Amino acid sequence: MSDATPSVPADLSFEDALSRLETIVSRLESGQAPLEESITLYEEGARLKAHCEARLKAAQLRVEKIVVGADGSARGVEPAEFN
Repeated sequence: MSDATPSVPADLSFEDALSRLETIVSRLESGQAPLEESITLYEEGARLKAHCEARLKAAQLRVEKIVVGADGSARGVEPAEFN
């Protein structure tokens, strides 16, 4: 194994990262990959998972909810809460 593991490009879209991650999971679940390849795939999958989580968190922070006043008109926006 090499210490020079490639990182996930910062501009990789969520959809592309998720698609690659799904491919990796399928390959690992098939049991057809040799041990060294499985380890490499697992490492790449872990990086892609972290990338997807970061992209989702960034999207969550961008989502805002509209605050409606008592009269039914919009008063403004505030960060949405996801609990």
